[in-house]
Amino acid sequence: MKYMKIKRYLDILLSSISLVVLSPVFLALILGIKFDSKGPVLFKQKRIGIKKSYFYILKFRTMKIDTPKNTPTHLLEDPELYITRIGKILRKTSLDELPQIWNIFIGEMSFIGPRPALWNQYDLIAERDIYRVNDIRPGLTGWAQINGRDEISIKAKAKLDGEYVKKISFKMDLKCFLGTIVNVVKSKGVVEGRTDTTENEFALTKE
Repeated sequence: MKYMKIKRYLDILLSSISLVVLSPVFLALILGIKFDSKGPVLFKQKRIGIKKSYFYILKFRTMKIDTPKNTPTHLLEDPELYITRIGKILRKTSLDELPQIWNIFIGEMSFIGPRPALWNQYDLIAERDIYRVNDIRPGLTGWAQINGRDEISIKAKAKLDGEYVKKISFKMDLKCFLGTIVNVVKSKGVVEGRTDTTENEFALTKE
């Protein structure tokens, strides 16, 4: 419990600094998105937060405005049809996730923690209940993300998230942070299309 309070203070401090330091990057990406395709700069999506509360996660828009809603990209039949030109760069570098620093600043997320599930990823939410994963703030990156991300099944993902909850500490968070940097550089674990592993295990409905 003591570390969780320290963790929140660190999130506030680091997110505040990040919003200021990265403001030129935000501006450049905003201009790039606006010139590249029609639609809003930000993409909002309903997700599951701490104690299974709802919140709207923020991302830079990487898809065209006619993309099916509430469907993970790796479940689309042909995601290349929907991803914008600048979107491909943003997704490959994970720069599309930067607006979530604001979600962190206002307390909806943490820098490190289980990635927030879509509101209708019922199988994943149920599996996470087993390991008390839904009791903590979701994160920008986490243990499951550096150990497979889109390549692993729902049960495996929930189990990894459960390991994080059980071992949560500054050391564990640092390990997740460093592992994320390595994965981003290698573009590891990102699946931009329907796979056998994910196709049969996501039960999604459109809003």
